[in-house]
Amino acid sequence: MLDDFLLRAVLAGVGLSLAAGPLGSFVVWRRMAYFGDATAHAAILGVALALATELPVGLGTLLVALAMAVTVSALAARGWAMDTTLGVLAHSALALGLVAASFVPEVRSDLSAWLFGDILAVSRGDLAFIWGGALLVAGLLAWRWSGLLTATLSEDLAHASGVNPDRERLILTLALAVVVAVALKVVGALLIAALLIIPAAAARGFARTPEAMAGIAVAIGALATFGGLQMSLAFDTPAGPSIISVAAAVFVVSALAGQMRRG
Repeated sequence: MLDDFLLRAVLAGVGLSLAAGPLGSFVVWRRMAYFGDATAHAAILGVALALATELPVGLGTLLVALAMAVTVSALAARGWAMDTTLGVLAHSALALGLVAASFVPEVRSDLSAWLFGDILAVSRGDLAFIWGGALLVAGLLAWRWSGLLTATLSEDLAHASGVNPDRERLILTLALAVVVAVALKVVGALLIAALLIIPAAAARGFARTPEAMAGIAVAIGALATFGGLQMSLAFDTPAGPSIISVAAAVFVVSALAGQMRRG
């Protein structure tokens, strides 16, 4: 049954949505969009280094994403100006990744697949990696949900409640690195942040509680996967960008519905 490439693509997108929905909600609440970009852009550097050293691509991507995420988190804790710092790190990581890729023939010959993803080429091994990473992140967020939410609302409230906001920020950072590693095959390094942010932002217009927003974001991510793959098959468009386009259309509907309710 899993020999059907389309079924594997659907399962990969749905699996990724399980982690991207709740994690993306925290990214939106904490205004960490640029943080996600910095980590995602480091993925290309991870791919190039992994292939150059004959490491598994997923492991290389995860290690570089973790290094970038921990670096950014450490700088944030020291009070660095985040907009400038993240801008420098995000674009420097992408540039370094593209330069490194130029020395690795396997990456250079198929660069667009790493930049924009190739969900239709997901193998059984990729599927196991995606679902394993997604369930790990979803379980971690479920376990730490209360502490993460308290630290997101207010660091003073977190301290008063016995929650360490630095520890919760580190948990989100590590979860983000894992999602970047598992999402690379699905939507590529340039669109990972979009897969995190857009479903969560669209869900905000329909949700009344944080838990509902996370759940709706998962549903929108899965809907975007189905819609994007249908669009790709019908019009021969690239699958990853098609998935993000459908998610963006849902966001527009959500924004219009919100305006109508207010107006």
